[in-house]
Amino acid sequence: MAEPPRAPRLTDLGLDTNRPLLIVDVDEVLGLFMQGFGTFLEGRGLEFRVDKFALFQNIYRPGESEHLAIDDGRKHYEDFFRYGCGDMTPTPGGAQALQGLSEQAAIVILTNAPGPARLARARWLGRHGMDYPLILNTGPKGPLAAGLAAQTAGPSVFIDDLISNLDSVADVAPHVTRFQHVADPRLRPLAPSKPDLHTRIDDWDELRAAIEQTIG
Repeated sequence: MAEPPRAPRLTDLGLDTNRPLLIVDVDEVLGLFMQGFGTFLEGRGLEFRVDKFALFQNIYRPGESEHLAIDDGRKHYEDFFRYGCGDMTPTPGGAQALQGLSEQAAIVILTNAPGPARLARARWLGRHGMDYPLILNTGPKGPLAAGLAAQTAGPSVFIDDLISNLDSVADVAPHVTRFQHVADPRLRPLAPSKPDLHTRIDDWDELRAAIEQTIG
């Protein structure tokens, strides 16, 4: 069985461990991933239909009723992170909210993305005013989030769009406050949620206020 990923030292990332910690996802939290991926696919003669809260099952050839083979969809996904993720549109209000929250808390970006995406993703964050320490992950985010939160003296907050990641954090670090945020309005009615376990707020102004109350 593989060892869980080891969290980097917050001090090595230039973060103050005496401050509250915000652990923030990118796709559908800080950036409109589905929109950007859809535009990328259109450039390859494909369609991205937001019919369900899924990824590869929403990729179609024009006029066809069966989605593209999963393996083919995965190749386009990997290519997007190599060539197209730098063109993604930021989520309205996300950068401004983090800028304000950074006055009270340390912020780290924790994203599930292929390794080749690191440079493009870091440049995208910097270009849109979100130049915070970036950690790439694969699989459940709970172990890394727990390792990061364990280094802080104050409260920690985790923000993600996916229930699987929020559940993972709840399992291994239940003391970390969790917020679900789904940026794309087309996805919001399709996205599963667990309001009894994770607070869902899809507007960044409201989310910032809730985070301020949590860390204050």
